[in-house]
Amino acid sequence: MLSKTSEQCGHGSPYITKEGTLAVVCVDSDPKVLRRAQRLVRNKTLLESNIVQGKGGRGNNWAYGYHGHWVEEGDQLLQQAMEAVRQEAERRDYYGGTIMLHSVSGGTGSGLGSRLCEEIRAEFPVSHILTVSVVPHQSGESPLQHYNTLLSLAALHRSSDAILLFHNDQALSYSRDLQKKVSGTFGLSSGLAQGTLSFMNKHIVSCIAGLLLPVHNLTTASNWSLGVEPWELIRSVCPMPAAKLLSITQAGSREKLKWDSLASSTLQSVPQVSLAGRSYTSRAVLAVARGDQDNSFIMSSALNKLKRGHRCVAWNPFPVDHWTVCVILCLFSDPCNEVCLSPNAHLLTVCSNHSSVTSLLDHVVHRTKEMICVRAYLHWYERYGVEDQDFQQAVETLLKVVEEYDAH
Repeated sequence: MLSKTSEQCGHGSPYITKEGTLAVVCVDSDPKVLRRAQRLVRNKTLLESNIVQGKGGRGNNWAYGYHGHWVEEGDQLLQQAMEAVRQEAERRDYYGGTIMLHSVSGGTGSGLGSRLCEEIRAEFPVSHILTVSVVPHQSGESPLQHYNTLLSLAALHRSSDAILLFHNDQALSYSRDLQKKVSGTFGLSSGLAQGTLSFMNKHIVSCIAGLLLPVHNLTTASNWSLGVEPWELIRSVCPMPAAKLLSITQAGSREKLKWDSLASSTLQSVPQVSLAGRSYTSRAVLAVARGDQDNSFIMSSALNKLKRGHRCVAWNPFPVDHWTVCVILCLFSDPCNEVCLSPNAHLLTVCSNHSSVTSLLDHVVHRTKEMICVRAYLHWYERYGVEDQDFQQAVETLLKVVEEYDAH
């Protein structure tokens, strides 16, 4: 897991208040999900008012999560969450925006997450919103996952500034490979399955931390963090507001490995060609190099390698940006060795606005249309106020995003 303290994150960390509590609001409609968060309250790491929970789940239904029960509980949960966000924003010396972490598969993450994003946009119209959205496996999680993903991504596209995507399939594949290295074998026993889920979560946490924790480029001379990393990320990799779906890759080494080699490792999981034979491109790339003690990153060929590997578009004169940090000050998860604290450690995290996201959008739209044609499960959505035109509008929104990426 990621351990964050004011010393590790730098002075004025954007994720910790002046009182030393986490600047976090935890929201879920199911109280069982947030039980572990109570430990943070007892440790005085998290304010109790920043835990907002309902009385029951949302049935893996976007409409149920978005509209609630049609009675006071649905509105009450939303109002409590927004009040907690307002109070947290008022405690900040500088409020630049909100980072929302959620899943687009279940009812709460997709539906309530979409509604919260809209409410935050309405409450703070000039602030930024970056969502960290976990995409379900291509099949097998829920019969409603394609509906939920469609409606959620369409809603997020209307109200957020950028959407950082993590794919469960990719995280699972990465975690299985690591688990094989650790255990030498991989089976389907409950223990190994639990370990795989833990590896998946650690991988996602490490990627987020590598990208968004304070960097030297954005700190003052007295080492005060300005807390603008998430918003500078948006500026760097979203040159056009119509295309804001981001992907992330990461490679690291406990030894002093050349940055060129780490750049090559991050490119191994970047799709190059679509099923139709069309080459993918990237509108912009941001590379974050942690452990750059000798300023060797900028002198290496890593940036040129990333520019070629991501096939950056010709119309962007500065398609690759970079941030650096001399030492890895935080505890990054390393499944092979719980923490990575070697003085020679290098960690390279790369965020790209890559057109390969169109394969996900095409898949979601295709599967949704197939289900709508036979009107599968639509009555579950109609029960909570989602009609055919809402699905059609969402389909049109995602298809326009696909056209935008294909046109450039």
